Amino acid sequence: MEWWIGLAGSVIIAGAAYARKSLSGSGFAAAVALGTVMYGVGSAVWFGTLIAFFVSSTLLSKWKRRRKEKAESGYEKTGRRDAGQVAANGAVALVLCLGHSLWPDPLWWYAFLGVMAAVNADTWATEIGGLSQSPPRSITTGRRVPAGTSGAVSGLGLAASLAGGLFIGVTAWLLLLLVPGQDEPSGISDPGMRLLLWAGIGLIGGTVGSLTDSLLGATVQQMYRCPACQRDIEARSHCGLPAVRVRGYAGWNNDAVNVAGSLAGAVVAAILAQAWMWLG
Repeated sequence: MEWWIGLAGSVIIAGAAYARKSLSGSGFAAAVALGTVMYGVGSAVWFGTLIAFFVSSTLLSKWKRRRKEKAESGYEKTGRRDAGQVAANGAVALVLCLGHSLWPDPLWWYAFLGVMAAVNADTWATEIGGLSQSPPRSITTGRRVPAGTSGAVSGLGLAASLAGGLFIGVTAWLLLLLVPGQDEPSGISDPGMRLLLWAGIGLIGGTVGSLTDSLLGATVQQMYRCPACQRDIEARSHCGLPAVRVRGYAGWNNDAVNVAGSLAGAVVAAILAQAWMWLG
């Protein structure tokens, strides 16, 4: 029954996103597969945490879209999310969910929470930070750079990152509290202590994951220069012309950087949870 519930829920939510042109055909198929397995081997808490990220990021991507068009024009991928983007944001989370189902241990859950906090924090930072009135700064040099530059951060974007990570921790806590019949994945019975730890992991793990994404974007991600407007971009073409590669390493595209950022969030979350267990 869990698999059928997961399939139905995933089709409805991904179908709505596809209808609103937030998902491509491959993105729809990947999202349905991801959500179905997540519910089937996990629970409503694992599935709901994933959906909280997906819905909030989808809505934010549509918010004030025209104001963000110039910054987004240089991104490698914009508009409808494809299967690669869905996998980059959810594959690590799915592996952790499968690990927990095969070898139950609270650390699987905490790592999962860190992954979801990281991808949500990074998405919120990108979508909300793109509305900043002042130009962002490079995370490596501190110099002002054009909006949309890979590896750029702003005060608004950092605040959005903190909020995005916290949102995941609190949402997961609410799901366990409000949805009846759910297993406690972290081994903490006291709701107050659980909220404190989950919110802290979401806040810290999400922010570290988002900043790791920015750091990798400024150092190892493949970047190109448009020969027409001389702008540094993630996309391979711009202004109707092929762009020239100026830095970065082969294979380090936007999806790879997103995966690395989510892994950083998972590691930080696991370390924080382990420290909590030792101190407790």
